[in-house]
Amino acid sequence: MRGGWQLRRVLPRTRLFSTIGEGGTDRRWPGWEVVVGLEVHAQIKSRSKLFSDSLTSDPSESHNTCVSPYDAAFPGTLPKLNSKCVDLTLRTAIALNSQIQRRSAFDRKHYFYADIPAGYQITQHYAPVAMGGHLDLETGRLVRIKQIQIEQDTGKSTFDARRRVSMIDLNRAGTGLMEIVSEPDMRSPEEAGVYLRTLQSILRSVGSSDGNMEQGSLRCDVNVSVNRPGEPSGTRCEVKNLNSVKFMQVAIACEVFRQIELLEKGEAVQQETRGFDEAGARTFSLRSKEDAPDYRYMPDPNLPLLLLDQSYVDRIRSTMPELPGETRARLLKQGLTVRDVDVLTSVDAGREVGFDGQLGEGAVVYFDAVAIGRNPKIVVNWITQDLLGQLAARNLTFKENPISTQQLGDLVDIVQNGSITGTSAKTLLRHMLDQRSAALPSELAREMSLFALPADGDSGSSELEQWCRDAMAAVPAETAAAKKGHSGVINRLVGRVMKMSRGRANALKAKEVLQSMLRGPD
Repeated sequence: MRGGWQLRRVLPRTRLFSTIGEGGTDRRWPGWEVVVGLEVHAQIKSRSKLFSDSLTSDPSESHNTCVSPYDAAFPGTLPKLNSKCVDLTLRTAIALNSQIQRRSAFDRKHYFYADIPAGYQITQHYAPVAMGGHLDLETGRLVRIKQIQIEQDTGKSTFDARRRVSMIDLNRAGTGLMEIVSEPDMRSPEEAGVYLRTLQSILRSVGSSDGNMEQGSLRCDVNVSVNRPGEPSGTRCEVKNLNSVKFMQVAIACEVFRQIELLEKGEAVQQETRGFDEAGARTFSLRSKEDAPDYRYMPDPNLPLLLLDQSYVDRIRSTMPELPGETRARLLKQGLTVRDVDVLTSVDAGREVGFDGQLGEGAVVYFDAVAIGRNPKIVVNWITQDLLGQLAARNLTFKENPISTQQLGDLVDIVQNGSITGTSAKTLLRHMLDQRSAALPSELAREMSLFALPADGDSGSSELEQWCRDAMAAVPAETAAAKKGHSGVINRLVGRVMKMSRGRANALKAKEVLQSMLRGPD
């Protein structure tokens, strides 16, 4: 089956540009150019739906429990625009460098499916809320944004094969969506994947959507066409409802292979809407592609024009958070490595967006708070190498981190001023995670007798000497070997001393004392 062959051929090549040959041609389809555009549907993170007071449903909600009479299209019910959805859409438009339209309008897009009870979807076909804009990809490609529009989601239909009945869940009906339409500027499946991930990061950073594709709050349709180099773009086909970056890339590749196969046989590519079979790695026809007349677009008579004054737009602009590109540049300027920044921002990608459209505090905000007045490199090492590792060992997310910024800052301080050793500090960190203590590490170190012995002077020397004698007595064979000149054994004795002292001893000083004892009296 050709679809299975396509899957085996495409999946190993997910790394960007891994199939680019000489002259910038793609070895997967030599002699052909690929043109890709995306229509991304992002669920707006608002507590209420777009035109009703119904709460936005969670995937765990029981079927048909978040539905108002308006959502179910009861006669006589009227829409009322949720201003929070407008606010968050404007944030997205500003982040994508789009021109906000001071005058926009809502239209009805007519089509008849059981999961859209009114028989039409309210969208912004003729006068969207934002036009233009662009998104810069790390590959160097600039993808233009055609428009951003506000629209409502449909319900969800599921088929019960056992009972052979279709069921309708209207929980999602009327939920606010942003449709972000790109120009056909992408030239490979991998480039489309970078675009989608970059857009997802921006939506999360401004708090307009949580961007969770696995939960259906971010979905995309891809428009794909192929042509010979130097010729006009070919007939495009739309592949609908893709909710995974990986499978979106596979779907594009499979559709490219299908279109090339048709053209090489001398057959024409028909403009149509297609679905994607993930198991078979193939696209399949859903229906012939509709044009605007098929949808019978008309202005919605129940919704007035959406008029935005400049002061309103300026207020939204003034509350914009830092964008991902700005965050990366700032952190790199502070001396962090690319790896450090990647770790912090990847943790931030899991932040939850509140229903007020604001992000919960993530790793970057946490780092910024701890790094005030401290060495940024030392702080990021404690976060990425120690704190995140200990959280992962306990199956805790960063959101569940019990260590406050004040506590971690105090821990860094007492290590840097020599009050405790790094080993003791790690012991202290594990204790605070296990016991969920709100006390400062400096207080806990005193209670647990973890303060370090001085590295020089007589203070604490008797205690250190006793640990050294105990360590030597515990392993007489290794002690005898060390006395005969096996220097590598001394490091094991030092480790034993550090364990006995719970990290309080200075390792260099302990090594000096051990070497002196092993030599014996002069």
